[in-house]
Parts: sequence; C-alpha cells; structure tokens
Amino acid sequence: MATNEPSSATLVIVSGMSGSGKSVALKTFEDLGYYCVDNLPAELLPDFVRSATGDGATAARMAVGIDVRNSHSDLGNLPSWLSAVGAMGLDPKLIFFDTRDDVLLKRYADTRRRHPLSQLGLSLADAIALERQVLKPLRQLADIQLDTSDLNVHQMRRHVITEFGIGDANTVSLLFESFAYRHGLPAGADFVFDARGLPNPHWDPTLRPLSGRDSAVAQHLAAQPEVQEFASQISALLDTWLPRMQSGSTRSYITVAFGCSGGRHRSVYLAEWMAAHARERGWDEVAVHHRELD
Repeated sequence: MATNEPSSATLVIVSGMSGSGKSVALKTFEDLGYYCVDNLPAELLPDFVRSATGDGATAARMAVGIDVRNSHSDLGNLPSWLSAVGAMGLDPKLIFFDTRDDVLLKRYADTRRRHPLSQLGLSLADAIALERQVLKPLRQLADIQLDTSDLNVHQMRRHVITEFGIGDANTVSLLFESFAYRHGLPAGADFVFDARGLPNPHWDPTLRPLSGRDSAVAQHLAAQPEVQEFASQISALLDTWLPRMQSGSTRSYITVAFGCSGGRHRSVYLAEWMAAHARERGWDEVAVHHRELD
C-alpha cells in the first residue's frame, strides 16, 4: 500500500549524455555511502526503491543511473515511475550531465570507447545527436543540470558533493589517478610519480590480461620489495605535505598521479593502494580514477 508519509531515504537519479561523467558521479555517491546501481531499467525503479527501503533493508541513500541504454519507451514513462516513487514518501532528485559535442567526440577518440547507440550503424556524431533527442525529456525533468565540458574528473566530483550538500564543501578532497606515459601526463596533477622502474606484471602471461585492481596483480606487486619501498617512501612524503597543503591553501582538491608504461598494472595498483592509505589516515573525500581503464 502506498504512503505519502515523509521518508528519511534519499534517491538520486543520475542521467545525461554518454561520456559526460555519469560514472564519475555514481562512483562519488558510492564513496559517500550511497547504494548505487547503474543502468537500472526505468520500469524497475519503484520495485528497486521498495526493495532497498523495505523491512530489514539498510539503504537509506540510493543513486541510480538511468540513461540512453534503457529502452526509449521506458525513458518516456520515467515521469510515471518517479511519481510512483514519490507516492512512497521519497522526493527523488534527477541530475543531468551534459557536455558539448566537440568535447564528447574528443573523449570518445581518446578512450576508443563505443557509443551505446553505435550498434544502430550510426556515425559517432549521429549517435550523439540521436542521444540528445532521446534524452531531451529527462533533461527537462532534471533538478540539476551540470555541464562537464571544461571539468576534470575531480572537479566533477566536487560539483556533485557541493550540489547535494554532502560533506563539508571546504574540505580538501584527494584524487589518486593512474595513467600511461605514452598517452601523456594527466592535466592538472599536483604530484606525478613515475613507476616505470618497478617490476612489470605485463611480462607475466597470467597477469597481463588483468589490471592493478585485480587481487592477483595486487598480491604479485605487494610481494615485490622494490614496490613496497617505493610506496612507503611516497606515502611518507604525502603524509607530510598533504596536510600542510590542506591547511595552507584555499584549493578544494589535490591530484596525485602515478604513471607507468601501459597505465594498467603498476600505476593502477599504486593509485588504489595510496587511496586506501589516505582513507586510513582519516581523509574523508578520496577518489580514484584510472585514465586508461575508465
């Protein structure tokens, strides 16, 4: 039975253009304790909320990704599904991420990703144009519209935090990023560390297809004395200087980048390891971005 009694649960719908930063937003919500689901069929939204907030459930804060990967008829019926959620006592918020066409074209060229509508046989430019048309109703429904054309990953994260009033907007957040040197240095990095001198899992056929996020690669690198010495020295440096940068600056974020040859094993492992270390040291806002993987 539906109820109009106020609910303490929070629901955020993340939508927008493919390549505009929706995945960054969902990862940010996940880091902040939200229960996140990407590419949820719109028609299942009421059932998802009912399950996540029902008896014995603990998901008081939820973030759901709904975009052009849904059936277009479902997207057209989204107002009905949002109304059904409202009848449960929630006030869902829809945030729409947008990006200029020229920036989207460049991002797809840089990452070599396929557009979700490419299976229709469309050129990339035509797929983007069709996506804009399909998502127009969602954009009109949006409570917040965020243009990410000129934002980096960490700036997107900060916008999400400040727009939704999550945490302290004056807190410095950390981004640990991995990259491949052959694709150039990441823009805006405050610290850059070169991991190319460390043992490379690429030469192990069993590890080559994996990444630094996989336990087999992480265990392999953790067992290498050179890797542990490298990580220990860098963590000591950052433990000393990051707090001083936080107290002596008005900046809202600091980016620490790790590079290796392919941006897949050593740099990814170090970014993940250092992010975990930072959280253990008490940093509340910590994000990880793997440029070549994400």
